[in-house]
Amino acid sequence: MTTEELIALRRSESWREELRKSKKNKERVDIPRVQMNELDADYRSRNNEEVNLGLTPEQAVLEAQRCLDCPNPTCMSGCPVNINIPTFIKYIEKGEFLNAAKTLKETSALPAVCGRVCPQEKQCECQCIYIQKLKKEPVAIGYLERFAADYERESGQISVPEVAENNGIKIAVVGSGPAGLAFAGDMAKLGYGVTVFEALHEIGGVLKYGIPEFRLPNHIVDVEIENLRKMGVQFIKNCIVGKTISYEDLREEGFKGIFVASGAGLPNFMNIPGENLVGVMSSNEYLTRVNLMDAANPESDTPVLLGKNVAVIGGGNTAMDSVRTARRLGAERAMIVYRRSEEEMPARVEEVKHAKEEGVEFLTLHNPVEYLGDEKGRVTQMRLQKMELGEPDASGRRRPVPVAGAIEEIDVDLVIVSVGVSPNPLIPSSFPGLQVSKWGTIIVEESSMRSDLQDVYAGGDIVRGGATVILAMGDGRKAAAAMHTGLQK
Repeated sequence: MTTEELIALRRSESWREELRKSKKNKERVDIPRVQMNELDADYRSRNNEEVNLGLTPEQAVLEAQRCLDCPNPTCMSGCPVNINIPTFIKYIEKGEFLNAAKTLKETSALPAVCGRVCPQEKQCECQCIYIQKLKKEPVAIGYLERFAADYERESGQISVPEVAENNGIKIAVVGSGPAGLAFAGDMAKLGYGVTVFEALHEIGGVLKYGIPEFRLPNHIVDVEIENLRKMGVQFIKNCIVGKTISYEDLREEGFKGIFVASGAGLPNFMNIPGENLVGVMSSNEYLTRVNLMDAANPESDTPVLLGKNVAVIGGGNTAMDSVRTARRLGAERAMIVYRRSEEEMPARVEEVKHAKEEGVEFLTLHNPVEYLGDEKGRVTQMRLQKMELGEPDASGRRRPVPVAGAIEEIDVDLVIVSVGVSPNPLIPSSFPGLQVSKWGTIIVEESSMRSDLQDVYAGGDIVRGGATVILAMGDGRKAAAAMHTGLQK
């Protein structure tokens, strides 16, 4: 069957029925999933241009036609914000791209963001019937979500979700990351007067300070935020709730509900010798300074150190963002140091692939035990313990075990530690009576995201201690629904 005949078949009305007879039409069912268009690895590793280029309309339509219109769309069960996946994909298949975007925005405040950074492979796509029943690659739901959102933005015909008449009730949101923005969008739709308080000078939280431009361009985030403004959401920057304004101040100003979405911005360290040397910093500090403070510019008021031999400790998405940023800032040797094997890495497979293509070296089954420095106190070497995998731990991953006597030293002039984050204690300590866990996270009732303070709800990393954008957004939506129900009583 030629490509032209295949395309004609896929566009025919009989396509769905033919696919449902897959045992007799194996060739047609085995059509490969679309591949994302990308910048050349050598070129992109020297600049901040977005790596993934998106799908063409033709690619998007053909990929949408892979969807089998399942009577029970299990993909939706994997989406934390309950996007109507079959409907938006059906619109793309029909070429009604603006309607696809409108469908996405019925439940998602950030479709262009989610289409880029959410781990669809662990959520909606892993529930696709192609994987569950046919053992094939799933429909590229994330690529299609990005396509629809990008098409709408580039068309200039950006729709604003319908908003109910203002009900006169004021709601405060602490933090403008994904949880806060999702919550704000849903509450605005319901007619509440929503004000978002952001501690930094840019709106977007981790979307701005934590994710580099080559993965999530700032202008994409800005468009999503502007849509929220058009819905009536107000944003106040450079305002630290707990310092600039207190919980009592918010109540006195008439806010009837407060949603805390302040994230987890306190970096974790390993507490090993040498972590106080110049040139050892957290990924949180490194990415925030580069992404928000122009620190890569030598003429910046707060320039960041630019290393030639850079080691990033950790195996998550933030570690990949950090090491790929270092590569773009001139690192000749950029290394990921991870104590388990690559199979146990929590980072997205796509991010690992991109890092390798860009020349990043992976030192798996290695763990730093000490950093060595020169007479000026600047880091010059890292001492690594070789590891092997033992029995699984509580996470289900095989526990890394030191190999006796297997120590090596490697030259470094910059070390970026990316081994997790914890919630900043400022919010919990400034809300009298707010219960927190031993990890510093706010304790909430899971079904409603409500804290023990009746007017305070919380979600995202301040509750989870570090999770994905889409899970944070799911928390925001859940909290909005519960707060609305509570305020109507």
